[in-house]
Amino acid sequence: MTMPSRLSPAAFRAFQDGRPDEERWELIDGTPVMMTPPPPLIDHNRIASNLERLLNDALALCDPDREAVQRPGLEIEVGPAALEGLGFAGAYRPEPDVAVIDYEPVAGRRFVDRAHLLAEVVSGTDDDPILPGGVSWIDAKTRLYRAHQACRAVLVIEQRRIAVVVWERGPDGWDERRLTDPDDALDLPGFGLRCPVGALYAGTHLRPRRRPA
Repeated sequence: MTMPSRLSPAAFRAFQDGRPDEERWELIDGTPVMMTPPPPLIDHNRIASNLERLLNDALALCDPDREAVQRPGLEIEVGPAALEGLGFAGAYRPEPDVAVIDYEPVAGRRFVDRAHLLAEVVSGTDDDPILPGGVSWIDAKTRLYRAHQACRAVLVIEQRRIAVVVWERGPDGWDERRLTDPDDALDLPGFGLRCPVGALYAGTHLRPRRRPA
């Protein structure tokens, strides 16, 4: 396959529409990049599914006008200040592992321009310094997510160890906290969610489910 390069966001979406559903593409500095070419680890998928379920259970009670979904295409725009130091000019279209979006049951819906929570489960290639200046894609994505005006929370979840970074937007900007104990409380009052961090890892090699005796 001949790889296109330096695409506009609209041209990238047209290119993406022609690719098989199992391929995962993101636009990085105008260049389409297939993310994590090997299949994601089972633990990666399990963590994303756990978070999606926990959020949807909470939202069903506190805010049924929103829902959690996996891998929506984002059409968010941010100002140039958010891109300073990243080494690219803003031609990007990230795809989060989990997002809380407005509930709109429309057939064929694939892309959203508004997300309230954005979460990434760190894959093996996410920490690679793929942007100018040695910036990793996971660092760039979380910075872009925090620049999205509708976004109120950003989560970065490790899959090889229990570790979650939580950013929440407060009245004075973003507050960051790190959770590394399975009994630490993942408290997201804006989404009705309060659970132990270990619940995100249920069923993974870090928190295997118990078999009947």
